[in-house]
Amino acid sequence: MVKGLTGPAASARLICLAAVLTTVGLLPWLSGRDPALTVLRARSAEQEATEEALAAVREDLGLDVGPLALLGRWGSGLLRGDLGTSWVSGTDVLPSVVSGLQVSLGLMGAAFAVAVLLACALVAPVLVRGRGSAGTVAAMLASLPEFLLATVALLVCGVWLGWLPTSGWQGPQYLVLPAIALGVPAGGLLGRLVAEALPAVLDERWVELWRGAGVSRTRVASAALRRVLPPLVPQFGMATVGLTGGAVAVETVFAVPGIGRTALGAAKSQDLPLLQGAVLALLLLGLGVGALTAFTRRRLLGPALRDAELALPPARPVPSPATIPLTLFTVLAVTIGWGMLRDPYAVDTSARLLLPSWAHPLGTDGLGRDVLARLGHGAAATVGTAAAVCALSLLVALLLGFLPGVAAGAADIANALPPVIVGILVAAAAGPGTGGAALAVALISWPPLAAHAAALVQEVRASAFLTAQRAIGAGPWWILTRHVLPSVVVPVSRHALLRLPGIALALASLGFLGLGAQPPAPEWGLLLEESRAYVERAPWAALAPAVALALLAALAVSAASWLAGGAAAPDHPRLRGSALHRFARLRRTAPEPTALPAAKTRTEPARDHSKSPGITESAGR
Repeated sequence: MVKGLTGPAASARLICLAAVLTTVGLLPWLSGRDPALTVLRARSAEQEATEEALAAVREDLGLDVGPLALLGRWGSGLLRGDLGTSWVSGTDVLPSVVSGLQVSLGLMGAAFAVAVLLACALVAPVLVRGRGSAGTVAAMLASLPEFLLATVALLVCGVWLGWLPTSGWQGPQYLVLPAIALGVPAGGLLGRLVAEALPAVLDERWVELWRGAGVSRTRVASAALRRVLPPLVPQFGMATVGLTGGAVAVETVFAVPGIGRTALGAAKSQDLPLLQGAVLALLLLGLGVGALTAFTRRRLLGPALRDAELALPPARPVPSPATIPLTLFTVLAVTIGWGMLRDPYAVDTSARLLLPSWAHPLGTDGLGRDVLARLGHGAAATVGTAAAVCALSLLVALLLGFLPGVAAGAADIANALPPVIVGILVAAAAGPGTGGAALAVALISWPPLAAHAAALVQEVRASAFLTAQRAIGAGPWWILTRHVLPSVVVPVSRHALLRLPGIALALASLGFLGLGAQPPAPEWGLLLEESRAYVERAPWAALAPAVALALLAALAVSAASWLAGGAAAPDHPRLRGSALHRFARLRRTAPEPTALPAAKTRTEPARDHSKSPGITESAGR
């Protein structure tokens, strides 16, 4: 939520909110299936679906009035606090939604506490030394799938060691494992955001003056954190919303009766009134988090700085040796290429759950299929789809960067919905599949990139250099192609590159929940879900796609760091004359933009967000 949004932003927000509510209200007809047939099957699987039986169901539920009339009834019921009646159980939806929401709020609160503790551990070395970065470690923690952490925690702490219960929701001890599984990736994300913003703040002039005046290190560190937090609070809010998406998988693994698991179960059973209520509750939760985020930021800034929109200094990129991304890319490319030479569908029940060997370098799964082959062929479904979604998000962000009001209004609604919830809606309307999963992630993956692009566009347009260019007669097209776009495309592209692992993880999460690719497709999330039943006997089947996701995250971070810090890389003799070399020269000829007066800026401070990727995240998370 951004302060003072009016005009196009308010209109865009209302239009998007109305579109989401209309989509939820019309779910019975968007699914392409006869709602009466769904209810009849839910009530009695043996009863024959005659026209008389279906007509009786339509009359009983009021489905015979048509979609628009039913949408009006649903809307008027919302105003009265009536969410309807479950098609499966015949009970009121509202008590089930409230009960599930209470459980999920408790789990999310505990997970956020775990995330804050982990983030503090990642930030502490930076505060002590005044330099450093959470970097690759934090990025790999953030890329760990919640459902994999949940499965490992259940197996190790619940089954092998017997320390904690493995399912249910009957006391505080049932909260520990789900909170850890949900909080560790969020903690990696939050820690990286703060740790990479701190070094630039600690180099500001006021820190040197305080230290020279004898102010204690504790007070300096406290003031630096207070300086860092306000611009990052909106991304913290997005991370909190991302916990909702991760909670769906965690609640499923631990059989926690939360609102996410309720929504997923309703989608699979086609209990559309219950699904409508659960999704509406999750949307309101996301909007509430956004409002709380805006309030918290205003309180942290204080009255004197509220109109100044305090911005962080630009983060100085830490150069990364080219050998790091090259090595990671080589490992992934060789593994994927080796796997693609094998048959991912060949079933050999006599070779079930074999240990890794030369014949099967990563072992076999529960049907005797080669894990390496399925991992290699699954890269196209996971990484390839993620790259396409990432490129589409980048294109949309660059276009909306020139319409900051419209982008900000639509982003408020998109940020309130994690990918899993949108995936549930898309699956309910179009059925599960790779295309539906990609559409769900694409619908909500563009806002951080659009905010970054809009802030950079405003800064470049306000620079004194462009004023001089106009004065000497430079045309709009020359200014756009020679100065504005080169100053925007490069940092936003790095930002998009950093979001690639989060998008891949979101697609894997949808596959794990059965909302993405369907068996026997070798998609990485589906591989994790299939291996969950025998992870105790054959952990390598689950570890292979999980390690691949972690390596993808490390590759994205190191490649973006190399591109950001190794400005001389395009000048390498082998690259001279290439498109990369020409583009880098254009980027270096564009002057550093001067910041706008913050009172005129309605987006995030325009720094290089490629060093602070925010959520997926959802998840991207």
